[in-house]
Amino acid sequence: MTKNNKPMFKLEDKIESSASKIDLIKNLIFGETIQAYDKEFDALKKDILQKKKVLEDLVEEIRADLNTTMDSVSTDLNIRITELEKNLENKIEDIGEEVVNRKVLGKLLVELGEKIGSK
Repeated sequence: MTKNNKPMFKLEDKIESSASKIDLIKNLIFGETIQAYDKEFDALKKDILQKKKVLEDLVEEIRADLNTTMDSVSTDLNIRITELEKNLENKIEDIGEEVVNRKVLGKLLVELGEKIGSK
């Protein structure tokens, strides 16, 4: 470094110069082959990105269908549960009425027995 704290030469310039020289040599040796590979890789990359987009769209469509189906199943299940609850309540009421009828019948039979016994 000099007295002004400035480097005497820039290392970045030398690195860039070396890199550009390497690229130049590479182009001289492999030129057309590398360009062909670059085109092929670009085409493959484009194809992969298109297929990725198609798959992402398909996944999103399936997700939407699945959510719709789950909502439908949930609604159907809730309806069936409600119907079962109503049926259960009706059966409980029917059983309750049968028990009451048995009690009433029992009382009537006792009264009838008492009347028969008193005559």
